[in-house]
Amino acid sequence: MQRCIEMLLAPLVFLMLIKPSYAIESDSAFLDDLQQRTFNFFWETAPAENGLTPDRYPSASPCSIAAVGFGLTAYCVGVERGWVERDEAAERTLATLRFFRDARQNEETAGASGHNGFFYHFLDMRTGERWRNCELSSIDTALLMIGVLASREYFDGDNGTEREIRETADALYRNVRWDWMQPRPPLIAMGWKPEEGGFGRADYRGYDEAMFLYVLAIGSPTHPVEPEAWEAFTKTYKWADFQGQGEHVNFAPLFGHQYAACWIDLRGVADAYLREKGIDYFENSRRATLAQREYAIANPGDWRDYGADVWGLTACDGPANGEWSHNGQSRRFHTYMARGASATAVIDDGTIAPTATGGSIPFAPNETIHALKSMRERYGDRLYGEYGFRDAFNPSFRFADARPQRGVIDPEHGWFDSDYLGIDQGPILLMAENHRSGFVWDLMKRSPYVRAGLERAGFAGGWLDEGAKERE
Repeated sequence: MQRCIEMLLAPLVFLMLIKPSYAIESDSAFLDDLQQRTFNFFWETAPAENGLTPDRYPSASPCSIAAVGFGLTAYCVGVERGWVERDEAAERTLATLRFFRDARQNEETAGASGHNGFFYHFLDMRTGERWRNCELSSIDTALLMIGVLASREYFDGDNGTEREIRETADALYRNVRWDWMQPRPPLIAMGWKPEEGGFGRADYRGYDEAMFLYVLAIGSPTHPVEPEAWEAFTKTYKWADFQGQGEHVNFAPLFGHQYAACWIDLRGVADAYLREKGIDYFENSRRATLAQREYAIANPGDWRDYGADVWGLTACDGPANGEWSHNGQSRRFHTYMARGASATAVIDDGTIAPTATGGSIPFAPNETIHALKSMRERYGDRLYGEYGFRDAFNPSFRFADARPQRGVIDPEHGWFDSDYLGIDQGPILLMAENHRSGFVWDLMKRSPYVRAGLERAGFAGGWLDEGAKERE
């Protein structure tokens, strides 16, 4: 009998030896591992002396100021989870804030890091100066600043380091001249370049990732934009059903539904537009998330592996630019671009981004965590590595003649990225934490600037109403 049992178990033992299995791992254990690996990206890739988080790793890259905003918030999560000591996180945070406080601000074409309180999208990792001819970015500055404000609220101790964190964070936010970034008021422009005549032609108009940008700009005590900016932002909302998930404000890439919610608790919170529709922004994002899942299950593009276990479209890396034949049809593939699916647009070349799923964990925890675990189980270390999920993969892209911009092509399993991207790592870490503890949401409820921006824009409900009652 013993011999029979050994013979039956032998194949199972062999399979376990050649491929680690996570099938029986609990959701909690999975998220513990995913979050800590993702936190380590921010902690280990940013130089301690200036805190400049790289745009991507391990490929050489400049600093992304947006990734710095995610990183500053990640340090707070790391302390709460016990991955780093509070004094270590405070020192790293202060070094980062000091860098931005002391960085050169002027309108020259070279040698500066920013202008009028805004910062350039990318900065040199060593000098901190503008990288190449990138734009002075309103949205990336806002991502930096909301991380700065998270530091302001978290480090509330009475020692010299934490007092300086609060003072420096407050000064950085107050120094941003949001009203200057309005060549066509009341909307806010996307960017400015000194050598190209100043402001570009594009403004942020809804619905997209800029919700938190307008909240920070409207809530500023020093250089605010008028509350009318929010009404102008919502005028171009696209209200429609997609994939049978109920009508909602549509935006194709999922990052547009996620960025504000990384920091702001949108449960029960709505502006005039959504109050009239009878839902809040959290429910709006839930519908958008589940609609993307249903899109993958329907799989109208006939892409390989799409389904309930493998889904998620957003801005991310891709394999290559060009056309190849997939299932007898000529299909165009891309490198980095904003992919997505909604009633207003479908941009899909078979490339899946784990951050699209991971950044939506609070909206649909069962569906998202199941998909993340399934993708890790199915693709193993091709997709899941030192810092958690690599940025993207494309199971359909198995063309041996292609030369991918990044990553590798496996003739059986497809293309897998080799990089991790800071702005895609951030939503995974923060939204997993919000799902588990509400930590970042609760932290930002303490920010008077975030509250002021929401209330001036006409938001009400949920924690905003509860806070108003407490103040009475």
